[in-house]
This record gives sequence, structure tokens and C-alpha cells, in this order.
Amino acid sequence: MSIRDLTLEQATELLASSREMSQVNQRALKTLPTLRGKTVVNLFYENSTRTRVSFEISAKRLGADVINVTSDSSSATKGESLRDTAQTLQALGADAIVLRHPMSGAANAMATRDWISCSVVNAGDGRHEHPTQALLDALTISQNFAADFDFKGLRVLVVGDLLHSRVARSNFLLLNLLGATVMAAGPMELAPVLLNQMGVELFGSFDEALDQQPDVVMMLRVQMERMQHLSFSTSEYQRSWSLDENRLGRLGSEAVILHPGPMNRGLEISNHAAEDSRSKVLEQVQNGLAVRMAVLHQLLGGQN
Repeated sequence: MSIRDLTLEQATELLASSREMSQVNQRALKTLPTLRGKTVVNLFYENSTRTRVSFEISAKRLGADVINVTSDSSSATKGESLRDTAQTLQALGADAIVLRHPMSGAANAMATRDWISCSVVNAGDGRHEHPTQALLDALTISQNFAADFDFKGLRVLVVGDLLHSRVARSNFLLLNLLGATVMAAGPMELAPVLLNQMGVELFGSFDEALDQQPDVVMMLRVQMERMQHLSFSTSEYQRSWSLDENRLGRLGSEAVILHPGPMNRGLEISNHAAEDSRSKVLEQVQNGLAVRMAVLHQLLGGQN
């Protein structure tokens, strides 16, 4: 449900398992029989390409049967509750439900209110968290800096729409757990009030944050659909918070650029930055398969 559910040992075990799954994904034959006979349902109430397809491919590579359900094609359009939908899917044989939902806490409600007994994976809930995204980001960082998943001494800067980003919240928690120095920069009206309680140093200027020479810069998608009532324009945002060519030139040669996608090219990130050799966006996508395979394997692999 949340990175908060993981101890340091559990997080590193999941990352180590993800590394093994990454090696499986490099083979000519990429499938394992681990989840043969299991059924995984991707229940998505929000649009998604990367996460939904990633979970689908991951489950299939482990041998599971996969069913994709969207809110548009489900009985939710007829007023069916999340509880009834979950119970219906379990009655039809779901061993795990991967849930994306616009309401914060939806996945936790499904998993903890005695609605169902099958496994539940949080694939993003409102503004709350997106735990598998944080795990794949950490795996990507480890491939460039810390093979043992010890992030002490690493400086990670997260930039952009901090208020609405479930990706940022999960990353703040996991990066701190792994020992990184975590920094954030973004418009003050898009900064969560309790950011300092999450072990994050907030900068009011992107350029000031770059003075700290971050090893990793994670750009966040500008969630325009949630920002209709803010005081600044997109041009002002681009001028102050975009990873443009000038800011790209300030990054070290060994620095890493991350973005959870989808990218608003020309807004929070320039084409040059997105295509730069230091950009690991496609590696993040590939690592998403490995992480989600590891999560599904841990949840379902030992069941009869």
C-alpha cells in the first residue's frame, strides 16, 4: 500500500529481487512459470499507459492470467461501489487486484476493510502514493551509483509539482529509508506543508537547488488537470522550473535525470534534457517490469 509499510531490510530485499527479475528480462526466453494458474486483475480508474502495461507484462512473464478492467468498461459507470467491484472480481477468481484510483486511500480500504482476501497492490491512489514507481526509481539509481542499495552520500533533487505528486511522496519515503540526502524544489504553492517532516530540504529556486550539485534530478510531471486555480502561468512555470538547456548544462557529467512519465516536453523538461545521455527515462520503464515482477512474485509466488 505504501513505502511506509516496508522496513529497510524488506525494501532492499525487494530491490535485490527486482535486480534478479531484470536479468530474466534480458534473456531470450523471458517467462517464468512461477504464477501459472494465478489470475491478476488490473483495475484502473485512471488513465495509464506505463503502469498498467507494465503490470500486465510483468504478470504474464510470471505465467499468470491477466484481466484488464477500466472504470469506463466496468459497472462503476452504473454506480457500483469499489467494494462490490472488488468482491465481484474475487468471486470470479482474482488472486490479486492491482488498483489505480483517484481517491487517496482507496487501495488501503480495499485491502484492510475485510472486503476481500486476495492480494492488493497499490498502483497509485490519488495524491497519496505510488510505491512501485519509487522502487523502480531506486533500482535505476542503484544501477548508476549504489549496487548495494546504500544511498548514503547521494544527493537526490525532486523538482516540480510536489503537492499533487504521489510519485514524490513515495520517493521521499524510500530515498530517506535508503539513506540518501533528499532535496526538493518547486513553487511554494505546490509544496506540501509537512515536507520538512518527511526528511526533505525544500528550495524555493531550482537554480539554488542546483548549486547543491545533485547526483540525481527527478523531474515531476506538471499535473495541469489539477492546477486550474493557481496564480502562475505555464510560461512562468517553464521559466522557473523547467530542466532547460541552461540548467542541463549545470549538471555534472555523471548526474542522472529521471522522470516518471508521461513527460510534458517543453514544459517541465526540454527535448534536449529528455534526450540527453544522462536521461534514464527508458531505463525506468524497463525497471518497472522488474520491480512489478518482484512484487507479484513476493505476493503470489508462495501460494498454493
